[in-house]
This record gives sequence, C-alpha cells and structure tokens, in this order.
Amino acid sequence: MEHIINLRFGNKKIEVPSGTRVSAIVSHELKLNSSTPSYGENPVIALRMNNEILSFGAKLSVDADIEPVRLFSDLGKRIYRHTLSYLLAYASEKVFPQRRLIVGHALGDGFYYTFDGIYALDENDVKLLAKAMRELVDANLPIHQGTVSYNDALRHFKDKGYLATEMLLSYRNDPTLELFRCGEFMDITYEPLLPFTGLVEIWELKPYGDRGMLLRYPLSSDFLHIAKFRDNPLLFSVFRENKIWGNILKVNCLGEMNNICGSQEIFTFIRMNEDLQHRRIAQIADMVEQKGTVKVVFIAGPSSSGKTTFAIRLSIQLRLLGFNPIQISLDNYYRPKDQAPLDDEGKPDLEVLQALDLQLFQQNLKDLYAGEAVDLPKFDFRENGRRYYEGKPINLKNNTILVIEGIHGLNPMLIPGIDRSTTFKIYISALTQLNLDDHNRISTTDNRILRRIVRDNRTRSTTAQQTLEMWPSVERGETRHIFPFQNQADVMINSALEYELPVLKPYAEPLLKTVKPEAYDAYPTARRLLGFLENVYPIPADLVPSDSLLREFIGGSEFHSECHTS
Repeated sequence: MEHIINLRFGNKKIEVPSGTRVSAIVSHELKLNSSTPSYGENPVIALRMNNEILSFGAKLSVDADIEPVRLFSDLGKRIYRHTLSYLLAYASEKVFPQRRLIVGHALGDGFYYTFDGIYALDENDVKLLAKAMRELVDANLPIHQGTVSYNDALRHFKDKGYLATEMLLSYRNDPTLELFRCGEFMDITYEPLLPFTGLVEIWELKPYGDRGMLLRYPLSSDFLHIAKFRDNPLLFSVFRENKIWGNILKVNCLGEMNNICGSQEIFTFIRMNEDLQHRRIAQIADMVEQKGTVKVVFIAGPSSSGKTTFAIRLSIQLRLLGFNPIQISLDNYYRPKDQAPLDDEGKPDLEVLQALDLQLFQQNLKDLYAGEAVDLPKFDFRENGRRYYEGKPINLKNNTILVIEGIHGLNPMLIPGIDRSTTFKIYISALTQLNLDDHNRISTTDNRILRRIVRDNRTRSTTAQQTLEMWPSVERGETRHIFPFQNQADVMINSALEYELPVLKPYAEPLLKTVKPEAYDAYPTARRLLGFLENVYPIPADLVPSDSLLREFIGGSEFHSECHTS
C-alpha cells in the first residue's frame, strides 16, 4: 500500500506519496517554478524540509513543514557558488581531462584555482574553460542527485584519478553516498546544487596570479551583476605563503591530514605547525624593530582570528628584541550596552567603531605620546558592562611599544592625527589552506565559526544555537568595518593551524547536535557543519602545546584562563 505523507506549506496542506522528489513538490504542488526558470526570476532552487536544506533531487519520506529557498537569499547564494565550482570542474574534465584541477582559497568575490603539477594556466587555457562553462550553461542541463554504493563511488573516483576524494572516502564507511550527475560528469559535493546548469548565469573566469585563475561570482549586495574587480595582493601573498607551508608539511587536503592524524607522525606534525607559526611571528617582530620608529602596533582581524594570543606571543618576541611591550585591548574601550549604537533591527551594534569610546581612547593615546602617565581603563563584560580602573598608570619610554588589538585596529578613524611612521599595522585571520578534496574547499568562515562556538561555550556558556544566530550580524560587521581596511596593514598573518579541525571536532560536534530543527536560522548551518565534520579524523586536545594559539579557543592556555574577546 502506498504510504502518504503530509506536507505543510504555510496554511496549505499537501498530501503526496512518500518518496516524492523535491522537484515535483516545487513544480506540481506549489507551482512555484516554470519548467525552465531563469536566473533573473529569482527562482526556487531548493526546499527547506523541517529546516533541513534539500536539493531538487532529494526525496521526501516523512511529514514535514516545507518552505522554498530562492536563489537571491543567503542560503541560495551558497548553493549558487557551490554549483559554479561544480560547473568549472565539469568544464575542466571536458577541456583538460589529463589535468588535475584544484580549488584553492576564497579571494574577495571569487575562488582561486590552479592545475596540479607542471600545468600553469595561460590566458588561452582560461578562455577555453570559460567557453566550455558557457556552453554548459546555455545547454541548461539538469543536475541530478543520486545514491550510489560506497564501492561504486570509490571505484569511480579512482578511475577518474580523483585521489584526494578517494583518500577522503577511505575514512568513511557509509554504505551509500550521494553524488551529483550532470551529463557524463559525476562528482561528490557536500552541499546541495542548483537543479539546472542554466541558472549559473552570472560569473567571470579570469587569469590571476602567476599560474592560476579566479572564478568570480555576484556579491550578496547585487545578485544581478559582477562587481568591478578589486585586487587584494597582500591577502593573496598570505595564501601563497601558506601553500608553501602546506608543501613543507606535505598536507594540502583533508584526506592527507586524516592519514597523519591516525599515525605517530601527528606529534611531529603538530610541532612543525607550531614552529612555523612561531617563526612567522618572530619575523613580524623583526619587521617592527627594523622600522625603527614604531611606538604602537595595531592588530586587527575578524572574529575568532586569535588576536589575543597573537598579541601575547608577539609581545614575547618584542621583549627578546629589547622592547618593553604593553598590551591593550580595544575591548576595554567599549561603551556600556545601553549606550551602544543601534543596528537596523534596533539592537545594540557592538561591531561598529562608534561602539567604542573613541574620544577616551584618542585622548589616552595623545597623552601617552606627549609623555604623560595614563591610567588605562578595563571593561567588565558582565550584564550591561562597566568601565573601571586599576590605578596602574603607564607611560611611553624609549623602549616601550604599545600592542593594541581589536577588530577596528586598522580603521584610520581610530587614530586621526597620529604620525603613521610611529605605527605598525597587522591583519590576522584564520585562513585555512586545506581542501576537502580537489573540487570542494573548506571555508575559512566555517573554521572561524567552529572556533567561536567552542570558545563562547567554554568562556560565556553560550550555546551553539546562540552563536550561530548572532553570526550573520558578526559577518555584516566584518564586511563593513574590518575587511575594507585589510590592505591598510603592513603585514598579514594566517592564524590557522593545519591540525586544528581534528582538535576542534570533539568539542564542536556535541554542541552542534544540541541545535534542533526548530532553530530556524541556526539549524541549516549546524547540519552543514556536522556533515563536514564527519570527514575529519579527531585527535585529542592534550597534544596541543599550552602556548598554542588554538588554546585560546579550547582552553588550557598558559597565557590566560579565559578569553572574552570578539
């Protein structure tokens, strides 16, 4: 007997046979899509089922509340960008079947790609790939989601030479896997894809760097156009440096990382990671000394980049060079929440520069530059917050360097009138260079979210759901107030450690599992992160050195017992 399931779409109730695909629900039952929807129509491209995101090929088997996901939405943009990457992989297999395409890092409004080995991309190669992609878009091919056995999937990736995917799957034992097929191309993805290639309408593929290319997509602020290209050479240089580190460590994808986590090599690998980071911090301290006129070092970066521990470790290196560093957190200049500026929703906005008592900070800095002794404020973050003083004034001596960290450290409005030659600016962020496999990248934002979930639960008793619900506000603040000033920095540093995801996994997984389907905004992200973490081989936290930057998030740091920074 056919099993009937009940679906609820607002006030509308729908009865369909169990196993009905999402595509049929959207087109036949909800009548929300034409047979050939166009990009500009902002079509429905997926379905929320009890808050889980399903592609058109997925089957429904239980009673559920359903809601359409449209292209021009936060969830839609992720699906679009993921499909765009899938399409480039398909085009590459058609045009250059003997080459191994590798997705790299995000750079502005695009993803950086290279070919492995001896293949350096030239302008003609990029034109051929763009032409093949456009032909796939014009053909408006369906993208099918299907289930295959584990053995068949492994055989397919081995035959295709997708060694990174094969290696990753060696740490999975699922009886079946979900793959996406388009024409003769089949690949694994870890997020839903668009239903048709014709929807991948707006993009740009351009040569970039000395041997790569940039696959650009529309920004959330304008889904209908590609923005004017703005280069970020400083950020790109950091990724290139970390690619070299990856080659030194012999780890560029998660499968290789898993192999090391499951062996005795992990001890040496962790030490090499930490020593490379120590070395880079020492190099930055040398740069400060060589400038010769520095009185203030500003450290800025997005949430969960590790600013606090980095400031401490940089101060240690400066001490070795004969300086007397004094650390200051801009967080101590916050106004009480009841005096904070309000965001568009009428809530206190702690991400804007005006959330700080700028007048007090600028006066303190001016007085220090004038040789006066200054008692600097401290801020208690409990309840509405309050400012207090410890009665320990400081002053700038010949060998004193102020090390000031905070999310607004690179904003020129922070220090108007201060001689630029007396400042040194550092941008720090967690920029993971690991990929899941050749065609699926690990988002640096996801890495930072995991860090923050773990740290906030430990230091503030904040639930994973609360962290995920406030993250969009954090991202908006970063986009408006941090990222625009990246290139004001004298130097950038990557705080990500190659082994940190295996350490974060045992902390993050149980916290993410507390996020239930009724958590409308948080649940899709929690499910996505849990699905990603399934691929990670865990390692115990006691392997992490006590002076590691990672300790800022998992606890046990020799530098501080708690971190309340943003």
